[in-house]
Amino acid sequence: MSHQRHPPTVLIVPGLRDHVAAHWQTLLAGRLARVRSVPPMGRENLDCAVRVEAIEREARAIDGPLVVVAHSGGVVMLAHWAQRTRRTVRGALLATPPDFDAPMPEGYPTVQALRDGGWLPVPMQPLPFPSIVAASRNDPLARFEQVEAMARQWGSRLVDLGAVGHLNPASGYGEWPRAEAFITELATATDEAGTPPEPRAGQQKTQEKSHGQGHPLP
Repeated sequence: MSHQRHPPTVLIVPGLRDHVAAHWQTLLAGRLARVRSVPPMGRENLDCAVRVEAIEREARAIDGPLVVVAHSGGVVMLAHWAQRTRRTVRGALLATPPDFDAPMPEGYPTVQALRDGGWLPVPMQPLPFPSIVAASRNDPLARFEQVEAMARQWGSRLVDLGAVGHLNPASGYGEWPRAEAFITELATATDEAGTPPEPRAGQQKTQEKSHGQGHPLP
């Protein structure tokens, strides 16, 4: 049975932010026909378990194939969720994951606050589904080499986006048309039987010059 008969629903997983109308994830959600979003929860309540439960709740509400689009801290949330969920995922786009083990700029949570909230350590086991890590060369929240190492451990394909900052409105995004191309790639990455391939044990890197513990959830 082909993916064309059963197009996936996209689940948007935001990072540590409130609702931002001009964010590329918000704009993407407004364009897609089949989409759900995990509600943004800001930076006040940093309980990671609450956010993992929110991903599970939205994922279970989706009938049929699922592609996840996570950004920033949402990637870390997804890494935690992936170790616990039993929900099948066709693929995940992981955009500019932060390095929560290193101090971040003013206005972001401290390493200790993230540790207290259950974010650390970040799960580094291979993800149980195909994934693409889209990395920035000048992200203020993570060195490219650290994101490269994360992608390798997760078994993700790494895409070098070049200098795109943190891929958020403060960096000029806004619209990010490449997201839909990545979603299409993940949605169609199926074998002839219509099932997703096994995640890669290693990492494949792509340069674009133009431009994730705990007990299983029930």
